[in-house]
Amino acid sequence: MKKIIHLSDLHIGYRDCGKKFRTIVDNIAFLRQPAENYIVIITGDIQDNANEPSHTEEALEELGRLKAQGYTVLLVPGNHDYGTGSMGNPDYVPLFKERFYGSREVIYPKLDIIDEVAFIGLDSTAEELNWHDRILSEGELGKEQLKRLTILLEGPSVAERKKVVYMHHHPFDFKIGRQLRDSEELREVIENRVDMLLFGHYHRNRTTAGKVYHGVWGIPRCYNAGSSTHKNGNIGFHRVIDLSNPDPGMDYDGAFIQAIGSRQ
Repeated sequence: MKKIIHLSDLHIGYRDCGKKFRTIVDNIAFLRQPAENYIVIITGDIQDNANEPSHTEEALEELGRLKAQGYTVLLVPGNHDYGTGSMGNPDYVPLFKERFYGSREVIYPKLDIIDEVAFIGLDSTAEELNWHDRILSEGELGKEQLKRLTILLEGPSVAERKKVVYMHHHPFDFKIGRQLRDSEELREVIENRVDMLLFGHYHRNRTTAGKVYHGVWGIPRCYNAGSSTHKNGNIGFHRVIDLSNPDPGMDYDGAFIQAIGSRQ
């Protein structure tokens, strides 16, 4: 079973975040070999401002380098991937799919089955892009996506496999302005039914305890990655997760933001 490297909130294009992500890519390629043993999951805010073509181009270039090294990369959009972060544009929904998946036909939940594990990506931003909701940085999955998720979890291709759900918005953070509005509806669908839940969006808690929510909703592993590029000094984690080991205490922070030469 492949190991998972969880990254989030790269914000490429903001100050030195692009440079930091290049360091992360270099360190993953140097430290985590062979590449085919790993899956990199990025839970949104890949770029800092989707209105800036240079942000998108730099993000795609660095993701391309990671894939060229042989790593499988799974990702979902965050609020910054559809606009500035506080003001979104629905036109970016199909553009994100085209640029980052290679097809506008992708529908969420996005299912990838790898080594008998079902990886299920959700879009927690698109439902917030209508004219009266698309300010601030709240998230919403929407009734249709949740209905498809329910059907997916009950289907024969997923039901008997380990299940990893990943999305951008923090499902347990209820602060007005950045909450996942239909968190309780998501809970009804996935409680006691998945093996891991990965997310980002909320950078600011610097403690490990503030990033780990194991056991919430009956889910053995729940991780907030924070900002992997440490945007504005908000320390995140580059979690390395081995799903074949039932003990989440054996998961660890890869610290890929350090320069290779600085390691002892």
